[in-house]
Amino acid sequence: MTDEAADPRVEAAAEPAEPAEPAGPVALGVVRTPTGHAGVDAHLARLADADHLAADGHVEVYEDVHRGLREALTALDAPPVPGPYENRS
Repeated sequence: MTDEAADPRVEAAAEPAEPAEPAGPVALGVVRTPTGHAGVDAHLARLADADHLAADGHVEVYEDVHRGLREALTALDAPPVPGPYENRS
């Protein structure tokens, strides 16, 4: 038989454990593929800011990105502005 008192694993288990501190934010490592549209890519890159924030800080980043992407989509629906020489008669 083995002597459990001489086994360091048994002694470590018998000591009270220190309370664990909450883990900090950890990046998810989500890959963001460039779209080729500079404005959209800039908004998507902003999502990386959420990687370094606690969960309660994510909402502000997500709302900012969502607002920017909606503006980019709305701009696609806007009629083109005529240039200075396109309205000649």
